[in-house]
Amino acid sequence: MTTTTGAPAAPAVQPAPIIRLSQPDVVLGLDALGRSQVEDFLCLEAELLDAWDLDTWLTLFAPEASYVVPCNDSPDGDPARDLVLVDDNALRLRLRVERLNSRRAHREYPHSRTNHQFSNVVVGVREGDELPVVASFTVWRFRNGKASYYVGKYHYRFVAIDGRLRIRSKRVVLDMTTLRPAGDLAIIL
Repeated sequence: MTTTTGAPAAPAVQPAPIIRLSQPDVVLGLDALGRSQVEDFLCLEAELLDAWDLDTWLTLFAPEASYVVPCNDSPDGDPARDLVLVDDNALRLRLRVERLNSRRAHREYPHSRTNHQFSNVVVGVREGDELPVVASFTVWRFRNGKASYYVGKYHYRFVAIDGRLRIRSKRVVLDMTTLRPAGDLAIIL
């Protein structure tokens, strides 16, 4: 194939195939869970978000799931009394995914390209039926020729349901003092 100037056209760039690190139905008990297994689970979550496989991503959550992003100026904010950027229970999270998967999400259609990265994973001590996990993160978003980023900490509460690891709650605390570099929060962190 050649261009109108006679020069060969650049080959079309094909996205790399997705290689699943593990499956969301890997059977794990909280007592047998180590940092390596938590990191594998977080890799799977990042992989699903970057591939915009949001329906599968939802399966990583417990039925009573919550996803909260407090405001930058109030990282300890409680959604019951403080203004937060995102306060989703399981129903609102499912509705968010449905909207992001449709053309109605004008800020995300076509979808941004994202790159979710995490580090410094700390697995806490089991508290009742929950396992607390904290990890630092950077999420890169590429859209319309612009790159933006989000930086902060993930605060998870994992549970085992029928022997399968699930996210009961995910709290995303931004270290950024302003969203100005990113512009908005139209993607799932």
